[in-house]
Amino acid sequence: MSTLKAFNTPKGPPAFGPFSHAKMNDSLLFTTGQLGIDPATGNIVPGGVEAETRQVFRNLTAILEEAGLGLDSILKATIYLTDMKDFEKVNEIYAGYFTGDYPARSCIGVSSLAKGGVVEIEVICSR
Repeated sequence: MSTLKAFNTPKGPPAFGPFSHAKMNDSLLFTTGQLGIDPATGNIVPGGVEAETRQVFRNLTAILEEAGLGLDSILKATIYLTDMKDFEKVNEIYAGYFTGDYPARSCIGVSSLAKGGVVEIEVICSR
């Protein structure tokens, strides 16, 4: 039977629902979708999709570090956008967080996101 462990970090945004920042079994970690929320304020950062995407990656990095992992452990990312016209902007920023092989990825257009965010990213990682 696999061991399950939940991860939460004070360096990440506060949960606004009944969920952990991430949950890991013996080899895989699944994160909660991260919005561009500033952990200090609990609000979406100002500045639009570019600022939100950078904040999403700061939040993901903090969560992965809490679990002893880094961005290089990401196997699969799922991106949710409220406006697919932002795809290229997000793609450009996303690419800057990886070296070498990129994770597998999906990008999905949605009508809205929690807290009025315009981008949300969740990842699956391997230990």
